[in-house]
Parts: sequence; C-alpha cells; structure tokens
Amino acid sequence: MLQITPTLEIADWELTETFTRASGPGGQNVNKVSTAVELRFEAERSPSLSAPVKARLKRLAGRRWTLDGALIIRAEEERSQARNRAIARERLIELIRKALVAPKRRIATRPTLGSKKRRLKSKKERGEVKSLRGRVTGED
Repeated sequence: MLQITPTLEIADWELTETFTRASGPGGQNVNKVSTAVELRFEAERSPSLSAPVKARLKRLAGRRWTLDGALIIRAEEERSQARNRAIARERLIELIRKALVAPKRRIATRPTLGSKKRRLKSKKERGEVKSLRGRVTGED
C-alpha cells in the first residue's frame, strides 16, 4: 500500500514497476545494472480516486498519461535502484496530492467606475497620439 494522505491509500495492484538501464555517465555500473525505474500507476481504473481527481491528475500529468489511462513516472537520477524507486514513488505521491486540491471557484466581479473612466481616458489619449501621426499640411 502506498500512503498518499491519512485517508487515501493506493493498492499494490495499481502500481507496476519495471527496471531498465539508465542513460548517462556511470561507467561500468550503467552498462551492467538496471537502475532506472519506470513506475506505472493505473489511474483510470483506480477505485481510490474520484472522477474529478482523475481529471485533474490527467491534466497535471500531461505527456506522462497514456491512452489507456495509466500514469508513467520514470526516475533514473541515482545510481541505486532502491533510491530511484523511492524517487518515483515520491513523485507519484506529490502529483496525486496536487490533484486532490480542488481549485477555488472564481467569483465574477464588475469593474469599478474609476477603472472604466481610466481605461476610456487612456484610450482617448492614445487615439489623439495616433491621430497626430497623419500627414502634415503646409501652413505657409
């Protein structure tokens, strides 16, 4: 079980980890040991997340969201497989916690009378500046 919040847990069957060889420097270690972790979370089929949370998670995930509704997180920063597993799980937890926070509804407001007057005054001044850019007629 992966603990997200005190009330939310993700079951082990929803998570799949695959290990591959990491790219980048590392000498012989990078050629021999599969330290990179690819964590796959079946978000669309998850019973622990509500529909609005899944929608926000999909938007936050971006390209990491697959067509079949899974979230894929890849970690290959460390030389240790265990550390990369922990990093991937922490990223997943952080992403789900962000998706749990519902955005505040925007309350529509009307512009004040002063702001309307300031806007119209600046438009009028700008129009006058532009009107003065015309051809100069001979006053001689």
